[in-house]
Amino acid sequence: MSPTPPLPSPTPDPVRDWAESGVAALTGRPDGPPVIPPGRAATVARAMSSWISDVAALGGRRIDVDGARLLSERAAFTGRPRRGNISVGGSCRLLSTADGWAAVSCARPDDPALLGALIGDAVDEGDPWPAVADWLRTRTGAELAERAELLGVAAGPVSRAGTPPPVPEPLHPRPVDGLLVVDFSSLWAGPLCAHLLGLAGVRVVKVETPDRPDGARRGNPDFYRLLHGGHESVVLDPATGAGRRALAAIVDAADIVVEASRPRALARFGLDAAAAVARGTTWVSITAAGRSSGRIGFGDDLAAAAGLVASDPDGTPLFVGDALADPLTGITAAALAMSAPADGSGRLWDLSMSDLIASTLTDQSVPQPLLRDGKWVVKTSSDAAAVAEPRPRTPAGNAAPSGADTAAVLASLGIAAP
Repeated sequence: MSPTPPLPSPTPDPVRDWAESGVAALTGRPDGPPVIPPGRAATVARAMSSWISDVAALGGRRIDVDGARLLSERAAFTGRPRRGNISVGGSCRLLSTADGWAAVSCARPDDPALLGALIGDAVDEGDPWPAVADWLRTRTGAELAERAELLGVAAGPVSRAGTPPPVPEPLHPRPVDGLLVVDFSSLWAGPLCAHLLGLAGVRVVKVETPDRPDGARRGNPDFYRLLHGGHESVVLDPATGAGRRALAAIVDAADIVVEASRPRALARFGLDAAAAVARGTTWVSITAAGRSSGRIGFGDDLAAAAGLVASDPDGTPLFVGDALADPLTGITAAALAMSAPADGSGRLWDLSMSDLIASTLTDQSVPQPLLRDGKWVVKTSSDAAAVAEPRPRTPAGNAAPSGADTAAVLASLGIAAP
């Protein structure tokens, strides 16, 4: 076996990593300066992408990506700027509670109705925020967390874990060139994981169901093409016996499964992660707070609720970047999927997006940018670094229409068409 490339140690200068990542440019008030966030998420992302590149090189593949830069990449496509206590994407708010602050998302079509159920009153579906803000001012963060999980609302109090969990680290390197990845995920974290694995040479098959296509298909088309270019698209209906059998067969054929559903959702489809892992599959499970939790969350509310917030001089919290829990999780998931136990057995990676964010937080103070010759710069441990703007990569290949490759993929794997 090739020697294990070490996971690069976090650099002693996370300030530079934040500045170069483009995230600082997305953090702060819209009418104020950019803000350097706390913690070392950009440093962790950069280390993970370096490890991915090293392992891909063992299989003869060259990957030239900077994980820190990937954290701000979606905003480079959408052009959306920093918005202070409103998320870059606009669907999440930081609101005051009776004992602190909370992050609340309203991203799905049925979320206004859920927010109405949360506060026990009807809300204006076009602008639910005034009613939600009024309700939160007299409620504690603990009460919000309990009701949000019960109702499936993506919301939680902003808090820091007493002892942050460790950053997950890859096992023995495994070149993945030629392996089959079956990707059940949607939106950003899981597809970014599959995209990075695709760059390393895997065959990626994206699986959707007729009634639950990837919501990101309705988002920025160039960003969607970046993450899905060259992947094959399969649509199977788990409501039918033939569809469930085809789903089970495609999972049986997979070397790596990527999914971002609560376990009971896939169990209804007849898919068993433990059984797949026992057969030697690497199973990457991405959830808001772990497979044992019923919590719902998205990148913005999960990052903020885990404690990754910047602040105004008066202490008002500000969002850090754009849904940062998503890309950080996607990069980490890809690094973990490119590793395996020493005996080559399967592995279930239970990735909690909130825990992953919490693992990057520190109590170190950070300097803030100064305007110099018309540019924002920040002092690092050795010199000064310019605050970079988000920068996109160029999409390669086209994203397949939903279900375009169903018949061809099933035939190539010897699976009977439903």
